[in-house]
Formats: sequence, structure tokens, C-alpha cells
Amino acid sequence: MSAALKSLKESEQLQVLLARQPIFTKNQDVVAFELLFRTQTGGFDATITDDRATLSVIVNTYASICREGEIRNLPCYLKLTDKVLLDSTLPELPKDTFALELLGHTEVTPALIAKLQELAKRGYRLVLADYDPRDTKFEPLLNIVHVLKLDILKLGLQALPAIIARLKPYNLELLADKVENQDQFRQCLEMGFSLYQGYFLSKPVPVRGRKIGGNKVVLLQLLAELQNPETTAAALEQIAVNDAALTYKILRVVNSAAFSLRREIESLSHAITLLGLDQIRRWVTLFLASGEEGKPDELTRNMLVRGRMCELLAELMGREQPINYFIVGLLSQLDVLLDIEMAELMEQVPLRQDIKDALLSRAGELGQVLSDVEVYERGEFDRLQRFVDPAYYEVAYRHSIAWGQQVMQAMSEG
Repeated sequence: MSAALKSLKESEQLQVLLARQPIFTKNQDVVAFELLFRTQTGGFDATITDDRATLSVIVNTYASICREGEIRNLPCYLKLTDKVLLDSTLPELPKDTFALELLGHTEVTPALIAKLQELAKRGYRLVLADYDPRDTKFEPLLNIVHVLKLDILKLGLQALPAIIARLKPYNLELLADKVENQDQFRQCLEMGFSLYQGYFLSKPVPVRGRKIGGNKVVLLQLLAELQNPETTAAALEQIAVNDAALTYKILRVVNSAAFSLRREIESLSHAITLLGLDQIRRWVTLFLASGEEGKPDELTRNMLVRGRMCELLAELMGREQPINYFIVGLLSQLDVLLDIEMAELMEQVPLRQDIKDALLSRAGELGQVLSDVEVYERGEFDRLQRFVDPAYYEVAYRHSIAWGQQVMQAMSEG
């Protein structure tokens, strides 16, 4: 049993499934996370606020992010019903960790308004979701909440300027929700939204005929050589010497806390001897998928988490060569990173056919696991194929977030 698998099996299991979705500024920096959660049986669970173990995991893992080499905590939007908010047993939640999000189907009563005013006075940041400008019940809340979510798909992009004009006197921070592509992001940016949520970072903006940049050539040569079962450490090092900066970065990462090695690795051949070809394949793939100018850190962060979670699920399932699941997960957004259609990209990247099939059509065993991880990321927990016990999905996701942070930290140091 690998150390990672042992750690997974020994980790505390929560009673809820948790995922997080980033909330961005206009510069595409992450400033908060939306928490997505359900019980393992499929229902929403208000008791998340009562469970100390769950709160501890949220504070220590789900709220944290690596930025410029430092681990920082960001607020999490926590969806609460009016019933939960008015419950006298609601625990004292950390104000720096949680922004309280009111759902649109909330029943607005004098008691709720008084409760929200009290929470705002105590320093809680309040968010209102599912706003409908035609429903007058929301009017009293606009003077209390700090952030207002506008579902751009439901309200329609054309209707938004008039809605925003009506909301101006309230001095609210407006969040564009369900932003699905870069074109919608640009339109919302022009309208003056300050926050953005949705999957617009997950969609490529293909540039016809675009090729992988010259700075990736050495990585592609290494990746091609790593597909050769007869390759040697000397052959790989001979390719790597053409890019000293890349070799240095790989050595920085493998010497980082992500590996917890007892002695420092001084050369690529030394790394291969100690770690094996699979680990080198991992980091060559990693560097192929990072460092594109103009792309936000969150894209690389998500690629890392997705790759690692695919690998951990494969280990839990007893699948052979979990490293291939890592490669599939990590490269599943390479088209977004490079703005090249995946089909065109697969013609340029030397990968095994089963890996290409998984990336192009989510086919085969590799593709099935990738699809399940994508479903989990979106918080669509009822669509999970449940290859393993549902609790292990959350544990694998949690470990992947922590591992991704360690790697981002090591990369920034390099």
C-alpha cells in the first residue's frame, strides 16, 4: 500500500460530501470559495454548521489557497436557509472564514430581517442569491446584505444593465453568477460587476492553427522519451540539459514538502534513480501544463487537484498504473491553458492512445474516472458513479487540494 493510499484510509471521514467553487475578481484572482455540500445519501445537510470535524476541515483545507508561495485563508460562502439562520442553536461561526449566503426561496419575515441585521452588526458578511427584481420580497434585504448574486443565465444578459441601474443606490457588491464562457465574462466586466462565478475558466478560446509554444519543446521531447519503455536516466538527462531552468524547477519540486525526501536530490538522473520514471513523468506533465502567460493561477490549481484526485481514486480502486490517471486529469484542461482545441492538441502531444481517448471523449477506464472527478468538482454528487465509498471521494478531494497547494508553493519558490 502506497503512503498516499495509507494516509487516505486513515483520514477522518466526514458525514458530508464537500466541494468548492472559486469566486473571482475582474482580474480573475480568487477571493472566496462557494461551498457545495450534501450528505452522503444525497440530501442537503444543515448540520454542517454543528460538526466540529467538518468545520475544522473547512477552515484548514477548503478555505486555504496558495498565492505567491504563501498559504492564505479565504472566506467561504456557506448556503443557509432561513430556518437554519433563525435556529437558536446555530453555533458561532468564524466570521473570517464564512460569508453567510441566503437562498432565493427564503421566506422573508420580520424575524429574519431582525436576525440578518444582528448578524451584519456582529461583522458577518451577508450574501443574497437567486435575486429576482420582479419579486418585492427582496427589497428589505437589499439594505442589509453586502453581496448580491445575479444569475446571468436566468435574468438574461440584455436585461442586466437596467437591473444594475436600479440597484445602484444600495451600494452592493454585485456578483455575476453562472458565467459560462469568456465572452460572457467580458460582457459582465463591461457592466461593472466586481465578482464572478461560473465555469468560464474551463472553456478554451481556440486560436486556429496555434502551436504549442517553443518553451514547451523540451517538455514534449521528454514526454515522448518517457513513453518509451526502454528509456534510461541518461537519455532523459541528455534532453533536459537543453533547458537548465526547467531542470532546476523539476528538482525544486521533487525536493519540496510534496515529497518529504530525507536527502536533497541534485540531478535529474539522481531523481530518476530515487523516485522512478513514474514520478518524473508526473512532473514533466505538470510543467507542460503550467506557466502560460495571461492565464490565472486557479486554472493550474484546478488541473493539479483534478489530476491528483483521479490518481487517488485509481489507487483506491486498485487500478494499474495510477500515474496515467494523474496525467489524464492534469491534461484534461490543457486545451484551456493553451487555447488549442483538444483534438488538435492531441495531434501535437505524444501520449498513449487510451490517454488520448480519455481526454477527447472521456472513453475507457481512464475517461470514466475523469468524468466522475469532474462531476464531483461541480458538486453534482447524485451523479457520481460511486466507484468507491462516497466518503472516500471527499477524502481524496481534500487530500488533492492540500497536495496541490504544496506543489504550487514549490513551483513558486523555483
